[in-house]
Amino acid sequence: MSSPPAADPARSAAPRPAASVLLVRLGAAAPIEVYMIRRQQSMRFLGGFYAFPGGKVDPADSDPPLLARCRGLAADVVERIFPGKEGAPALAYWVTAARELLEETGLLLATDRDGRAISAADPAVAAIIAGMRQSLVAESGRLLDPLAAVDWYLDVAPLRYLSHFITPPSSPIRFTARFFLAPLPEGQAPRLFTEETSEGLWIAPAEGVKRYEAGDMPMAEPAESGLRYLAGFPSLDALWAAHADGRHKFHGIQDRIVAAGVAVQRPRGAPRPR
Repeated sequence: MSSPPAADPARSAAPRPAASVLLVRLGAAAPIEVYMIRRQQSMRFLGGFYAFPGGKVDPADSDPPLLARCRGLAADVVERIFPGKEGAPALAYWVTAARELLEETGLLLATDRDGRAISAADPAVAAIIAGMRQSLVAESGRLLDPLAAVDWYLDVAPLRYLSHFITPPSSPIRFTARFFLAPLPEGQAPRLFTEETSEGLWIAPAEGVKRYEAGDMPMAEPAESGLRYLAGFPSLDALWAAHADGRHKFHGIQDRIVAAGVAVQRPRGAPRPR
């Protein structure tokens, strides 16, 4: 069987900037667990696929007042990790990662004015966080306003940069996505919200790879690569030690193949035509 022709770069959709988060914790039966969501079957992009929480960079994520409300990493530091482009400064990707984590899981990476971590163990604080998420989903999508209202600041320091993936040119919807590692915030737990997701689960990376290879968990190459990468670490401490520098760690095989001009087949586990 002959391979399909390679996509014409001149006709390919322009990739949009995006960010995703590999949220990790110590597992009960495994050294590391990572949180995954399943995208609603109705979604135009990878509907029904398992993925990490994330989404596109919104224009509001680049607002200077919001960037100024970030703590833990200076703008010039993140520009040295990777330079901003596609119309967004580098720090905007960290903002997107934090915002999408709040929208899709209800988790908030934040501190007060004095740098103390915001803990949802206090019911009053948990109610404020829930209100922030609701305002993002139902109203303007601007994170600045609810943060400023309570004088909180995004804590972007826990977000360790991991990798960069670009959707193949053959896809009608494309993203140039930055992936980050993040620890589970103390006193918080992810929740399932069904606007865009149908399932949320903690899973050992090796178990995720096993289920992917069995065809039980359809996922695109970034999620598969992320699971395989995490599965190589013997402990959570080893994972964080390897990422203390916050630098780019790996490219996926598919990115390298596409860069060489070779057509890419449908990912393993993708729904087959009926």
